[in-house]
Amino acid sequence: MTIFRQPRARRALRAGPFVTFYCSEARNTHSNGSPDLPTLQNQPIVAIVVVMNRTAFFLLACCVGLCLAAPLVAQDQPTRPPITGIAHVRIYSTDLRKSTDFYSRMLGLPARSGGCTGMTRPCFILSDRQQVLLSQAPAAPPPNLLFEIAFATPDLGRMRSYLLAHNVAVGLPARDINSVEYFSLRDPEGNPIAFVQLHPLTGSKAPAGKLSTRMLHVGFIVKDRAAEDRFYRDLLGFRMYWHGGLKDAADDWWEIQVPEGTDWIEYMLNVPAKADARERGVQNHFALGVDKIQSAASQLHQNGLEKLDGPEIGRDGKWSLDVSDPDGTRVEVMEFTPAKDPCCHPYTADHPKP
Repeated sequence: MTIFRQPRARRALRAGPFVTFYCSEARNTHSNGSPDLPTLQNQPIVAIVVVMNRTAFFLLACCVGLCLAAPLVAQDQPTRPPITGIAHVRIYSTDLRKSTDFYSRMLGLPARSGGCTGMTRPCFILSDRQQVLLSQAPAAPPPNLLFEIAFATPDLGRMRSYLLAHNVAVGLPARDINSVEYFSLRDPEGNPIAFVQLHPLTGSKAPAGKLSTRMLHVGFIVKDRAAEDRFYRDLLGFRMYWHGGLKDAADDWWEIQVPEGTDWIEYMLNVPAKADARERGVQNHFALGVDKIQSAASQLHQNGLEKLDGPEIGRDGKWSLDVSDPDGTRVEVMEFTPAKDPCCHPYTADHPKP
């Protein structure tokens, strides 16, 4: 008589967190107690027992399902569409008539004949893709008269979906008086910005011979550079252009370009929290590009601007000059490319072109 006895020894082979294989040698024992190893083609018989309870099976199935679903979820995440440049800057004015005279006559920017709401909201043409806009300041003007910076994108809907997917609060889509679609939001420090559907405005090209047809950058006071960088650089893809300061080892100006263009924004750093209105007006500014700064200075003098700060070569190596509008907002006029190497750090991206 032959009986099947419990194996003398066994070892567990772990195949994973939920499945255990037990392997053992099965022995035959005769009735006389003498062991024998039955063989199949002279090989020992190995028994494999798979132990898996229902809970383990359920957990394993869930893991497999998550692994299969992950690529599908990733595919559903919207990607960032291109950001091609600065579409407009909007400035608060306490006296729209004075400001309109400054920007149109003295600064030489043509007022747009259509598409603006008259004196309620004047606008001035730089090109068919860029404008300077004015808005009436409230009775108690805010500390920052730089009301809004708008960036252009060819896919406004995808940009909004992209920001929402990254938990950024954005406004509802709307259309301006020209039927151009846009939506508004605020950056981490509360600065108002907007995204505008890229749509060249017919009949908005500046006449030849005007001071400038290109807005190069917009600068604004920043307190927390890291927080702003997480938004503009990490989320929106802005890239480093140049940084430097009044001293070689300092970073007072942090310039980052839009990802698919050469316009840039400039963090104005290390500005005292108690800076007065004059200082804030100097720091919160925008810049117009010109081919030759000396020619621009002559034209501004002819237009009636007697007081210019400059021209001079700045720490960034570029020729520039400064003027201020009636409310003290600085308008920088600068050449497109540097005349010499900048201080502090080299440029790391392409320069803008006229």
